[in-house]
Amino acid sequence: MNKIIAVVGMCGSGKTTAISEFEKEGFKRVYFGQATMDILEERGLPRTEDNERAVREELRETGDKGIYAKIYLPKIREYFEAGYNVVIESLYSWSEYKYIKSEFGDAFKVLCIATDAEKRRERLETRAERPLTHEISKSRDYAEIENLEIGGPISIADHYITNNGTEEEFLKEVREFVKNEK
Repeated sequence: MNKIIAVVGMCGSGKTTAISEFEKEGFKRVYFGQATMDILEERGLPRTEDNERAVREELRETGDKGIYAKIYLPKIREYFEAGYNVVIESLYSWSEYKYIKSEFGDAFKVLCIATDAEKRRERLETRAERPLTHEISKSRDYAEIENLEIGGPISIADHYITNNGTEEEFLKEVREFVKNEK
């Protein structure tokens, strides 16, 4: 049976790196954050942390913290029903988790990438795309915890991979996990 796996974790934990390993193994990627990027483009706004945060929170202020899952459910279902394994990037809220879980049951699993806060902040400062200062990354952590319900999917994950070591060590663990889930 094919699977749907959401990769969750705080900003800078290594989610995007992990997701690329899923894609290499044939998983179809569904990126919830694309809705945010599309809105920024429609409004002619640059991709900055402040603009992205404002859009993420604005969409959820409709009273529906599961809005991203609802936007992307047709794409997830399309891939899943076509027999593909699916990897979800940027599932943040408890409401999104519950919505996808109610739709797909045991076919849906969550992998959490856990990384110490200071290690994440060091990585975020030096990443090539959209680097963040320590202050901004800490502010983002608080906003995601307080406004986006990010703690739920992280705390209920089916599997955890710690990413405090080298990239090679991390990739080895991710590859093992992906091969076991194929």
